[in-house]
Order: sequence, then structure tokens, then C-alpha cells
Amino acid sequence: MHIVRLLIYSLFLLTGLLLCSDLKAQSVYFASSLDTNFLPLDTLSYRKLNQYKPKEIALEEFQDPEDVKREKKFWRAGTEWFLAQAFPALFNRFITKDPYSYITFKNFIDHQRFSAWDWDDNQFTTNHLDHPYHGQLYFNAFRSNGYNFYQSSIATFAGSYIWETAGETQAPSINDLVNTTYGGILLGEITHRISRNILGRGHRNPGSRVSNEIGAFFINPVNGLNRLLDGKWGKADPYNAIDSSSIWTEVNIGVRRFDAREGDIIHRGKNGSYARLQLWYSNGPQDIKRPFDQFYVNLEFGKGDSTFINAVNVHALLYGNEFFSTKKGRHYGILSASYDFYNNDAFFYGAQSLSYSWNSTFSYKKENKLNMSLAVGALLLAAVPDPYLLYGASRNYNYGSGASYRYRAELSVLRRLRLMGDYNGSIFYTISGNDSYYILHAGSFEANLRVYKDFSIKLSSGYFALEGHFKDDKYPDFNRKFPSGHISIGYNARF
Repeated sequence: MHIVRLLIYSLFLLTGLLLCSDLKAQSVYFASSLDTNFLPLDTLSYRKLNQYKPKEIALEEFQDPEDVKREKKFWRAGTEWFLAQAFPALFNRFITKDPYSYITFKNFIDHQRFSAWDWDDNQFTTNHLDHPYHGQLYFNAFRSNGYNFYQSSIATFAGSYIWETAGETQAPSINDLVNTTYGGILLGEITHRISRNILGRGHRNPGSRVSNEIGAFFINPVNGLNRLLDGKWGKADPYNAIDSSSIWTEVNIGVRRFDAREGDIIHRGKNGSYARLQLWYSNGPQDIKRPFDQFYVNLEFGKGDSTFINAVNVHALLYGNEFFSTKKGRHYGILSASYDFYNNDAFFYGAQSLSYSWNSTFSYKKENKLNMSLAVGALLLAAVPDPYLLYGASRNYNYGSGASYRYRAELSVLRRLRLMGDYNGSIFYTISGNDSYYILHAGSFEANLRVYKDFSIKLSSGYFALEGHFKDDKYPDFNRKFPSGHISIGYNARF
């Protein structure tokens, strides 16, 4: 059921983009990476604000998209924020009759003690999928009602805290507070930005406004509801009209060979279908100091013995600064927020992290580029399987914190051939579960050849390994591996 929800959320993202009738494929193939996966500043074609000006709105006074002052509607934002609490509480109380839904004021008072907080026993996908999605409802209740990123982030934390302390009788959950707040902010701002990009295109092409409104509604339902209430559906407004962002996507469909048992994909591997959706967002080359002006989303699907969604990766810029530049290259630092989710036949893994990276971009005759990125950071909270744990009714995984490290190199030749190597590793120690520590290795290599316009052929390989080391001798250490190889046809487009 939870995998179906993740698939639905992914399809909402893709459907929302495809519903926009002014889709244009524009030779943006092999746009390389800023930080781990962001677009480089020098490959962006930042579009001037006047290009977006609809006839019925005068926008000369605005120099930046964030200069547009929207009316803050506190009571409506608060009502929607409250309904995001009330609907699940009423559903649990009167439909499912969950025993934890019989809340009292005494429960709320008791939960204000620090000692009342604990770790819950929900399933992995409940904590790492449903809670972030719930958090983005809190976020967009305020973001779509005139509030900025920071104010909406506070509302997300407040919504999560109130639910944990007043939404159920069971002890408030530490991991839920982190997953709902952190994941809700990430997902909330990303859906806000993408929906704004879609609506902005509708202003530049009045004939596509209805389809763009529908597409934006798929991405961000809260904002779509508020546009209906304000009578803005299908109409131009300053906030969306001057949006200067660009979105690039790449879709790959093909086959893969994998083996989760022996680690031998040549002789013992199995074949299955494979698909991948990547999305890059940029709000212009000068905007690296504001949160989420650059972000990257990766979704991977593959047929296996037990899983379908194999990977979800989100990397969002929080703050950037340029160190120095030369005739041949640029060097800059990026603070980013990340969410990683792996779920294959060998193991599952979910984590939120903050990292800082040194990035170097070199170019030769504008058609050849080399990008390199080295990042280290703090792993705020990670969940990994524990074969010896049954915590409560359904939790079979440990929670821990630690450090993450990444390296990525990407070479683009003549805008036709792209070679990419990527490594993502982490080490963290259990803080809830059996006393242990884990090491993750996730590496990949890709060779991408553009064969005709925006179509390409990709050959890639991946290796994922999770090592679990337990302090108690009665629990043997384990090492789970998932090697794979892929061949696919790709198509890239710019929205």
C-alpha cells in the first residue's frame, strides 16, 4: 500500500509537468551538476523578467521574483493547517477506530515532558513516506497563503509537534518529528517551486493556462485549492508571472540485470524492467544564496523480487558561495539538504542529511566540461534493517546518526558523450534499536551517448552495499549487496 502511494506521488510529479502544453525540448542534454547533482551556473540560460510579462500586469517595478509581496492570509493558512491535523485524527477516531485516537487533554499535558518522547514502531514506509507528505501539507498551508520559506518551515515544525503531542495517545515520536518536519520542508518547498514554474508558463502562453492550472494542482493541491478560492484559476498574477526558473528532465526506460543473493550479475543475475526520472530545477545563475533556488530529484523504478521503487534522492541547495574563478574554471561551495531512500531486494535505507561540498567546474571551448564535487556532512537520522529486531508490532529497523560523504565526477564531451561516476557513503551509530553501527556504500557509473536530437543511449552499473556490525556476539554481522547493470533509452526535455 505504501509503495503504491509513493508511485502515485511520483506520477503526480510527472503528470503535472506533462500536462503543461508548452513543453519544449531544447538541446539541454548533458547539463552537468552543481554540487552533487545541481545544474552548473554557467550552463543556465537565465531568462529576463520582461520575457514573462503578461499584457494585463505591469512588472517593471520588480527586479526579483521574491520582491513580489503577496498578501498574508493567516486565518486561512491556520485553518488549512488545522484541517491537516483534524482530518486524519477524525478518520482514525470514527472510521478506523484506532485505539490511539481516543485523545484527551491530559494526554497533551503529559506529552509536554521531555521524558515522554520515544521512538515509534511504525513500518518503514509509513515513517519515511507518509510523514514527509503530511509535513508538506503543513508547509504549503502557509507557503501558498503569502508566507515565506522560513515562516512556512516553522509552521511545519509546529504542525508535527502538535500532532505528536496531541494527535494520539501513544508517546510522541522523536523520529516522526524529524521525518515530518525535515521531509515536509523539503517536499513542500519543492512542490511549491515546481507548481510556480508551471503557472508562470501559463502566464506567458494564455492558451495553456487551464492545462497548466491542472498540472500545478497535481503537484501542489493546497496551492491549487487556494487559487480556486481566490478566483485566480486560469488568470495571471504577479507572483507567478515573473517566475524565472527552468526545469530540466531526463527519462530513461530499459532493462537491468541484478543479483541480491550471490552478488554475481554475470552468471547468477536476473533480468527485469527499469525506469528512471531525473529532474533539475534552477532559479537562475545568480541565485545560489537562497534556499531551494537549485534542487535535484531522482526516482528509480525496477522490477525485482520484492520491490518496485528502488531509489528516491533529493538534493536541495540551502546556501552557496563562490570561492574564486579562472578562465578555465570556477570553484564554489554549497550547503545542501538531502534525502536518500534505497529499497532493493537486498536491503532498505532512508536518511536525511546536511552536507557541505567543494565544487569545481572546468570548461574547454564551451563544448567540453568537467565537473567535480566532494561533500561531507552530518547524517541527521537514518533507518536501516535489523534482522534481529522486532520493536513493537512492526518495526524491524534501527535508527542512527552519523556522517555522510559523497564524491561525483562528470565529463561532457562535445555535448554528445557524458561519463559520470558517483559515490555516496555513510557511517552511523544506532541510537534506537540493537547496539550497532552501519556503513553504506552506494556507487554508480554511467556512459551516456546522445544519438539523435534529445534521445540517447545509456549504459550504467551500480553497486549498493550495507554492512551491519553488532556489539552483542549473539548477533552476527551482516553484509548485504545489490549489484546491477542497466541499458536504457533516454529522452531529455526542458520545461
